[in-house]
Amino acid sequence: MLLPYTPGLELDDRLMRAIEPVLKDLTASFSNMSMMVALCDAQARMVQRHGGGRRLLQRLDEINFAPGFDASERVAGTNGVGTALAGRGPIYLAGREHFSDCLQPFSCAGAPIRDPLSGRIEAVLDLTCLRGDSDPAMLRLVREAARDIETRLLEQATERERALLAAYRRACHDTDGSGVRPQHSPRALSSSGPESGRLGRIDLAVLREKAEELLATPQRTLDTVALSGGREATLLRHAVTGAAGETGAVVEVRLLGGPSLRHVGLTAPTESGRPTATPLTAVPATPASVQRRHVLPRAVGPPPPSAATAAPALDVVGPQPRPRAATEGNGSDSGSADGWVLLVGEPGVGRLAVLARKRLELLHDASVCIGTTLQVTRTAEELAEVTVPRFADLVVVDLPDSVLLGDEPEPLGGQTPLRRVALGTVREELPVYGVGDPVQYVPSTPQAHCLETGQPVLEPVLADAEGWIAQEPARFGRALSVGIHSLITVPLRARGTILGVASFYRSEKPAPFEDDDLSLAQELVGRAAICIDNARRYTREHNTALALQRSLLPRGRPEQNAVEAAYRYLPAQAGVGGDWFDIIPLSGARVALVVGDVVGHGLHAAATMGRLRTAVHNFSALELQPDELLTQLDDLVGGLDPAEPWSVEPGYPDPGIVGATCLYAVYDPVSRRCTLARAGHPQPAVVEPDGSVEFVDLPSGPPLGLGGMPFGTAELELAEGSQLVLYTDGLVEDRCRDIDAGLHKLRAVLASAGREPEDTCDAVLDALLPARPADDVALLVARTRAMGSDQVAQWDLPSEPAVVSRSRGAVTAQLTAWGLDELAFATELVASELVTNAIRHAVGPIRLRLLRDRALICEVSDGSSTLPRLRRARSEDEGGRGLFLVAQLTERWGTRYTGEGKTIWTELPLP
Repeated sequence: MLLPYTPGLELDDRLMRAIEPVLKDLTASFSNMSMMVALCDAQARMVQRHGGGRRLLQRLDEINFAPGFDASERVAGTNGVGTALAGRGPIYLAGREHFSDCLQPFSCAGAPIRDPLSGRIEAVLDLTCLRGDSDPAMLRLVREAARDIETRLLEQATERERALLAAYRRACHDTDGSGVRPQHSPRALSSSGPESGRLGRIDLAVLREKAEELLATPQRTLDTVALSGGREATLLRHAVTGAAGETGAVVEVRLLGGPSLRHVGLTAPTESGRPTATPLTAVPATPASVQRRHVLPRAVGPPPPSAATAAPALDVVGPQPRPRAATEGNGSDSGSADGWVLLVGEPGVGRLAVLARKRLELLHDASVCIGTTLQVTRTAEELAEVTVPRFADLVVVDLPDSVLLGDEPEPLGGQTPLRRVALGTVREELPVYGVGDPVQYVPSTPQAHCLETGQPVLEPVLADAEGWIAQEPARFGRALSVGIHSLITVPLRARGTILGVASFYRSEKPAPFEDDDLSLAQELVGRAAICIDNARRYTREHNTALALQRSLLPRGRPEQNAVEAAYRYLPAQAGVGGDWFDIIPLSGARVALVVGDVVGHGLHAAATMGRLRTAVHNFSALELQPDELLTQLDDLVGGLDPAEPWSVEPGYPDPGIVGATCLYAVYDPVSRRCTLARAGHPQPAVVEPDGSVEFVDLPSGPPLGLGGMPFGTAELELAEGSQLVLYTDGLVEDRCRDIDAGLHKLRAVLASAGREPEDTCDAVLDALLPARPADDVALLVARTRAMGSDQVAQWDLPSEPAVVSRSRGAVTAQLTAWGLDELAFATELVASELVTNAIRHAVGPIRLRLLRDRALICEVSDGSSTLPRLRRARSEDEGGRGLFLVAQLTERWGTRYTGEGKTIWTELPLP
């Protein structure tokens, strides 16, 4: 096995001081076992090897698994060191799980060692044995050893801070012979007294935040902070070098103006035995990447003296006098400046503390700003808006079309076609795919690897990432030339499913992405993924309900000549509802106009609407009067609500129909009369041809399902060209507008002469519909037409047998005048049979009428309410074949009741 070899590898002393005790104890615990302990650097190159026995070490030497050799996954394949480094987490491999044949006789467990303050991987620890000696507990042992090393690294940071604070104190108490007078003993700041004041938690938090920023910025030594109560604090940064060569900084705070500071209840004895106040020291926050929480102890010691009593403090790096306060020695409380140590540490650690705080702020903002809507695209855009430029200079989000449509996402592979749905950037000229462009990553890209494995990928140096450049060398080569230098790509995983991929790039920021940035990106994308999946599920449910409702609503306009109709339906933002409308052709060239509303939203309301609409169609086929039809519908709704207990699935109770309203109108173009009835629905409006508007004075009636109350009707004569406007309450009423105000505004909008029904719909919706309607809206506008005398022929006949022949002659003559001679034979036979039946079986005057509409309509009316019945005549019967002949010769036939009796009608198709 040919592995790259680098002689003389070593780890820095700080790291080795933390590793050696742990490594010694771990090796001693394996003294009776054939177990080798390997220590590798952050590039997976072996630095040290301990234990293992002669036989194991000899076999490891044969495959060059020895100090100096490279064990990275790219070079050596799957192994405990390289795979733990590539995966940035503990790993256990047993025998056959190794990719290389030469490694299959071994079992190993590896774990990365991180700097607890920066989160960067500093080394890798590995346990290796022969496959027969393997034990899954090796993973636990190597993980605990890595954590113990990280704990010792954290303790070293504490020791360095203590050494830096001690150096600062020595500088404050010693004199270097340069003429600087020795410092007086600090005066004790009592917790009570007339001059004592108090700093609140907010002020202390502000000081702490500013001190961390000052500690992390080597170029600055002074900062001023405004506090509550008109006070002002000055922060001073002093560079410090400890006795062992530690370099760091101390931030001192001086309070100016207002009451002097008091340290509440925090006192500690000095070397002289006199109590002094414990200085307020702070410890840099540990980044989220640290796996075990460690609390650094506070450095305890006396504060620096106040400006009123102390000699100038010394900077250890270059001793020099510190300027005195302008009010030194005047005893004025308003001008006193009490100084004390607020923060001590290394500038690099201070930078990490500032970064940790900013990352927490970013996570907080992400939790507030991501997922404000239930829209997939908008949620992806919110992720880009939150992270640019605070975390990355370029953020792109790619999702499959199935997620955008709300469908269940199929398993994503490295070459699954995606679509760019969001892009955030600090510069517009970056050569990347735009929003809406299809994206299909080649297998070598980090994004493809991310989709295949479901794990995030960090590419700190994109110039070395040949797989990323292979996606499109020309475009991505230009991206490198304009400064894009590092990448983190994270899968959008929610509820065990990968929804897409998010990629973060840096170009303006000089620092490349690090391991702790990878953890932050995972947290950000994880939150966004949950919100995107919620939006996807909502989209699916919304589309399902909307598809159900639209399938239940009318599709197109039915063929009829009575009215010229236009309609609109707009679902509410909250979801689909139960509003519906209908245009139903009736016999005699008449038409029924229907508008209804089921209370509530969602699938249940849509399904209920479909049931009621079907019932209206069935009842209208019975040729019922409007009030009779609403009575039948009211009985039906009362029977549907509630459901029987045995028919309800446990845990999903049927809410039943909680309320519904309906308006039913029938218009006759021959008489130009319109009959209306309503059940709890808003009253319709009539727009006369001259533009005047009137709301029909129509009895309201109770909503459907209450029962017990009759429905009133109104009948009015409409001039040809009048517009009948029917609507649901969502158009004129909402939370911010009273229904009277809505009706007044509707009247004003409708007051226009000569407007087409389509234009009327547009004008009404533009004027009355809010930007985000809370309720769905159904609007139906019907402009009336009238049938002229040249389309209608009517004869009143006495109830005598002799009129049958006269009726046949009249029908033939009328059809000749209309140019319909082809229909003469069938029509005169139909008219003869219907008139004969009326003379034989009915009473009262008989009326014969012909209407030339889309079909030739032949009607015979009489004063009887007895319905004719179609029956099958036997061969020996002399009669009973009249209606059978009528049914065979016509396209449709039926009976409807009138106020004086009934009418039998037939329709014959025109040539």
